[in-house]
Order: sequence, then C-alpha cells, then structure tokens
Amino acid sequence: MADTNGTTETEEAPASVRRMDSPESAELTRLAAVFEDLQYVLQCCEHLVSNLAKGPDPVVVEALWTGALVAYVRCFSGRTEVLTDADIDELKMEGQVREFHGLVKKLRDHYASRHTNPRETFTVGVAQNNSGAPTGVAVVSATQPSPDDTAVRQLGRIAYGLSGLVDARMQEAQQKVLTAASAMNPAQLSSLPLVHIGNG
Repeated sequence: MADTNGTTETEEAPASVRRMDSPESAELTRLAAVFEDLQYVLQCCEHLVSNLAKGPDPVVVEALWTGALVAYVRCFSGRTEVLTDADIDELKMEGQVREFHGLVKKLRDHYASRHTNPRETFTVGVAQNNSGAPTGVAVVSATQPSPDDTAVRQLGRIAYGLSGLVDARMQEAQQKVLTAASAMNPAQLSSLPLVHIGNG
C-alpha cells in the first residue's frame, strides 16, 4: 500500500489472531468449507483425467470419482445453504449443465450407497443337465460402467466455475467480518479467544 509520500509500506504481520464468533464469521466459515470441497473436486478430476488417459486403474478411478461426487454434492447441502441449484444457472455454461448436475447427485447416491455395491450387479442362476435336473449354481456379475473422460471434465468445469462464484462471495464475507471487528475496541478484541496458527 502506498502512503502520501509515495513510499511503499509493508503489511504488518499480525501480533495475534482472535476468533470471531458472529453471523458474519459463520457465513465465511461455511463459504470457506465449500470452497475447499470444490478445490478437492478439481484435484480429483485432474487425477482422474490423468489416470483414464494412461490406462485406468479401476480402484483408483472409483476412489477418486466417489470422492469427487461426495464433495461436490456436499457443496449443495441444505444445512450450509451456501450453494443452490440456481447457482448452476448463474454460471451460464453451454450445454445441459443443470441436467448433468442432477445426474451427479444421483451418481453420488449410487457410489456412496451404504447398501448396494456400486461396481457390479449380481445374478444367481442354476445350471441344468439334459434331463432338466439342477447340477450347480452360477453367480454371474455384470460390471457397471466407470466414469469417462467427458463426464470427469464436465464435473471439473462446473466445479471450477462454482469456485469463482464462491471465492467472490468469500471476499464480500471477509469484508463483513473486518467491518464487524472494526466496530470493536482493542480491549473487546483482546478478550476474544486466541487462534493458534501452526506452521504446518
């Protein structure tokens, strides 16, 4: 920041960080959590594109795809009220984005099911001999299709667009927190709990 003499001031390192418990800080906390989830989705998609290109490892693909789906849908949780389906329209992306968004929600339920194997379906059959008598049991599995490059890239594009939207909201929320803190005197600020920031 430049002062009136045209010299450049270095930003002073904070002597301490105090925890703010206010509606403004609660909003910023929710936004930050969703932003981090969207970054995780992007990382999963990047790894998926790479893995699919070099000959996919089905275990890695399922782990990354499931993680991406769970994190993405969590961003639209009604409990946090950070993102809604209407935000998808705000991105103004070409294609059937809203339909794909709905499909991702269904896929999350499928891949994160507590009751059903998302990878394969199974059918039991009974083998018969020429006279029709049963001679054995066969368990036949059918592998479910894995995500393709197009779906992964589409999810990544949406997550990237939403990241920009959430980041802009975070900037506004940060300003609200700073405004609320500026209304407090030094003694009030010093009475707030310390936040210990680790080095890694």
